Amino acid sequence: MRKTLLSAAALAAAFITSMTAAKAEDLVFKIVNNTPGTLERFYSSPVGVDDWEEDIFGDKVVAPGETMEITIADGRSVCKYDMRFEFTEDSKIEDLEDSQDLCELGTYTISLH
Repeated sequence: MRKTLLSAAALAAAFITSMTAAKAEDLVFKIVNNTPGTLERFYSSPVGVDDWEEDIFGDKVVAPGETMEITIADGRSVCKYDMRFEFTEDSKIEDLEDSQDLCELGTYTISLH
């Protein structure tokens, strides 16, 4: 019985530790739209992954001059991400792509210059 109790305690401790570690890996930064167009979609994926993840904005957009806080909570322990920014069709701005170390990033400003 004592062995079972110790195993249950160890399992609970491991679960709590993994929950804390996953939360600590969330990447939070701000996107500033310094373009004349409306930013409609934002995709990211770790560098080296060939497919884009889901659109992070969902049904939100970032108008010219606006800022949005972004949280990437994918549970990964990587910092370097590829990013893809797509604008509304009427903005007439080509999609932009970049790679950044999101662990070091506090604010990312999108501009055409």
